[in-house]
Amino acid sequence: MTSRRWIVAAAALLAAPVLAGCSAGFGANTNKPYAPNEAGVLIEQGKYGSPRGVQIPQAFILGPDSGAQLAWRGSAPIYLNIINTAGAPDTLTAVSAGSLGTVKVATPIQLPPNQLVNTGKPTPQLVLESLAKSLRGGETVRLDLTFANAGVVSMNVPVITRSREFKDYPPAPGATAAPTPTPTPSATASEGGH
Repeated sequence: MTSRRWIVAAAALLAAPVLAGCSAGFGANTNKPYAPNEAGVLIEQGKYGSPRGVQIPQAFILGPDSGAQLAWRGSAPIYLNIINTAGAPDTLTAVSAGSLGTVKVATPIQLPPNQLVNTGKPTPQLVLESLAKSLRGGETVRLDLTFANAGVVSMNVPVITRSREFKDYPPAPGATAAPTPTPTPSATASEGGH
């Protein structure tokens, strides 16, 4: 290959990323902040939210600390962020977790139109009780949410360990502690006499 062809090939390779970036425009995903989160989002019929006027941008069940577990027959708080996009107020009246346990709803959760409602602040209003199995984090639980107007909305909700961005949440009641690592003698300590 001649030196002229090498120069043309190198220029094309160097220009490709620049040209690709230019075609993305100012609205490109790379121009927007992105913070990945393990929590679930309500997607129904391939679209964000429910066609019946409910959006859930964040949903998770708080599990144990990393390496620990929520015991069988224990409980776990459920955190939902809900937006009622219908024109009239709605109410979350009940939640079902199938055979995994029963969900205690402290009081029906009022959902004014176009207002974000967090079911976990100041304290969790939804608690999954009498767990049929222990949870370690990483599991997925199907929840059926019953609304007075929107009817039943179902979604798969992840069990998130209490770590990283979730570490400041109060621990789930009755969670077992994570095992404490035991120190092992290091090679330098045993060679100290040399």
